[in-house]
Amino acid sequence: MDKTNIKLQSTITCPECGHKAEEIMPTDACQWFYECRSCGAILKPQPGDCCVYCSYGTVACPPIQEGDSCCG
Repeated sequence: MDKTNIKLQSTITCPECGHKAEEIMPTDACQWFYECRSCGAILKPQPGDCCVYCSYGTVACPPIQEGDSCCG
């Protein structure tokens, strides 16, 4: 995928309380932890996913969008 088509905005949905938050994904690192702004739950990637955006976001992280392995 062309880097100009990479989406950096993703909506994370907390599996604990259902709160949704619009976030800008980092382009230089994976995000392994995310704290829900509503209930304070600490989200971690689900088994097989590389980051919280791949597990709980509406858009996969930039490396996955590019067709690479995350943080690889």
